[in-house]
Order: sequence, then structure tokens, then C-alpha cells
Amino acid sequence: MTDVPGGARQTYLLVDGENVDATLGLSVLGHRPAPEERPRWDRISEFASRTWDQPVRGLFFLNASTGQMPMSFVQALLAMSYHPIPLAGSSSEKVVDIGIQRTLEALRDRPGDVLLASHDGDFLPQLESLLDGTRRVGVLCFREFVNAKITELTAAGLELYDLEDDVVAFNTPLPRVRIIPLEQFDPTRYL
Repeated sequence: MTDVPGGARQTYLLVDGENVDATLGLSVLGHRPAPEERPRWDRISEFASRTWDQPVRGLFFLNASTGQMPMSFVQALLAMSYHPIPLAGSSSEKVVDIGIQRTLEALRDRPGDVLLASHDGDFLPQLESLLDGTRRVGVLCFREFVNAKITELTAAGLELYDLEDDVVAFNTPLPRVRIIPLEQFDPTRYL
């Protein structure tokens, strides 16, 4: 996930780690995720590269408003070729959301495709503006928890990828209750 020589097309992978972690913990697991329950971030970047068959620039947004950074996690992200973006602001600011919104707006004037890992409806206007027919735009999420307005953007070309089913970002099956297309139903998962 390095700079692309010669200006070749690339995928920008923007990760709202707070949102993915909170959705996993509160909505899926019902408790704060243990390290082994969290997504494998390297699998997410590999999926991004494989899906659109091009280099990936991974941007991982972190809230550093307390003045502290989880250095072991930052080091792990760097080892996986992500670019950690620790942002700080006042307690009333959603610093990660604002950072991602600004980045999505900046990408409007750059070539390249965009994948956003989040469930948050705060990015709706920026995602909508990127669906201009010149790029592919997708959201990595748990489908049953993604904002309904974002889901509606699939009619305009937005692609949704499930973090568990499509990306295979977890080491063990998650305790999710969701609609399963009959052709994908595996009864052995429930036995």
C-alpha cells in the first residue's frame, strides 16, 4: 500500500476504526471486543487490493484527542502498510468523522476508487458526491447495521461488502442474526 508509481489508478481505503469497533462490540458481540475478536486489518487491505485489482492506500483514522495514542496498535498498522491518522480536537467534535469527511471531499478532485470501512450516515453527502460515474465507491460494513440511507446509494452504484462474509476479516464466525440469501445458507454453521 505505497504510492503508485507513474500515477496508476489506486484504491483509497479509509477506515473508521472507532465505528467498526463500536458496531462490532455493541451491536454484534454485546461486549467490548477482545483482540482476537477484532477484524484482521491486513485482510481488509488485501481484500481492497484484490477486489478492484489495484494498489491500495490505507488510511486508518484514530481519535487522539486525549493526547494519547495506542502505540502498539499504531506500530501494527504501520507494519501492515496503513497510514495511521491520529486526529485531536475538542470533546464536542467528532474528530474521526470530520477527518474522514474532509478526506472524502479531497478525493473528489483526485482519480482513484474509494472504499470506506464504516456504518456511519455522517458520510452520506461525501459518498454521494463521489458516485459520479468516474470511480468505484464501496462501503465495508456489517450489512444489517449500515446506515439505511447509505444502503439506498447502491441504486446509484455504491457497492456494499460485508466484513465477515465478503471480506472474511474475522478468525471465527460472529454471533450475527441477519437475513441470509437461500443460496448462501450453510446449515452446518448452526449445527
